[in-house]
Amino acid sequence: MAYAVRIDEAGGPEVMHWEPVEIGTPGPGEVTVRHGAVGLNFADTYFRTGLYPAPLPNGLGVEGAGVIEAVGPGITDFTPGDRVTYTGSPLGAYSTERVMPTDSLIRLPDDIDFETAAAMTMRGLTTAYLLRRIHPLQAGDTVLLHAAAGGVGLIFSQWAALLGIRVIGTVSTPEKAEIALAHGCAEVVLYREQDVAAEVRRLTDGAGVPVVYDSIGATTYETSLSSLARRGLLVCFGTSSGPIPPINAMDLAVKGSVFVTRPALADYIADPAERAELAGELFDHVASGRIRIEINQRYDLADCVQAHRDLESGRTVGSSVFKV
Repeated sequence: MAYAVRIDEAGGPEVMHWEPVEIGTPGPGEVTVRHGAVGLNFADTYFRTGLYPAPLPNGLGVEGAGVIEAVGPGITDFTPGDRVTYTGSPLGAYSTERVMPTDSLIRLPDDIDFETAAAMTMRGLTTAYLLRRIHPLQAGDTVLLHAAAGGVGLIFSQWAALLGIRVIGTVSTPEKAEIALAHGCAEVVLYREQDVAAEVRRLTDGAGVPVVYDSIGATTYETSLSSLARRGLLVCFGTSSGPIPPINAMDLAVKGSVFVTRPALADYIADPAERAELAGELFDHVASGRIRIEINQRYDLADCVQAHRDLESGRTVGSSVFKV
């Protein structure tokens, strides 16, 4: 019997419930995947609260890794026993097994285990497009990264260091500062104690940075704009503190003719060839040990309520996964 987390209404962590489900058999273009591990991401809370609209009732979760158990009619590119990982729609990764479309799947190399895959497919591919697609960064450039001790932050800082990019990271505590520094950040700013924009100006001889990567949203938007160099780019790729405020075009001029973008991972992995290229680079770094994936929290799927409470309260560090 398969089990899954389901929600009947949007709301707090308490709306999630763990129950047996019938998954059926795969149809054309589909396979059955038995999960080895499932990812826990902030995006999951957006679907749970309704910030990201989804039909209800529904499952939750957009990232998992496991083994294909059955294939639907006409499937020739996957066979039972293949190891796969994925991130993106449809919802339903919080489950022991599920039927899903093959166009969401990415082949998983044998030297990357399921927990590592579930901890880094979304975060790693996010980092990949942020560093390799959003802006033409060069060795020697300096960028500002909020939440530098988070799941994306730890991967981003390591990858940036490999590219010769200097990362100024923001964190909430001295303990998280040590973690961020150990994973590639050149400097760390304690945002609860220091003026982030002023520190960025000090660390860049008054110039500011060409790019700010902001996954926080509402509470960091103004600081991020004020940290940019003239004609710099603010990349708002997450909203853990709430959506960014409406953009006043004149403010962008006053801040130095700066730019703002709100990208989504789905648009950078929609093309299979581009997704394969980004995933291949990510997997190569991880398999070689050049990028370490830190899994600091592990939960049972049945404990999803506590997992979401920990995530939303800021008690997690690095990546988190559900054991299956």
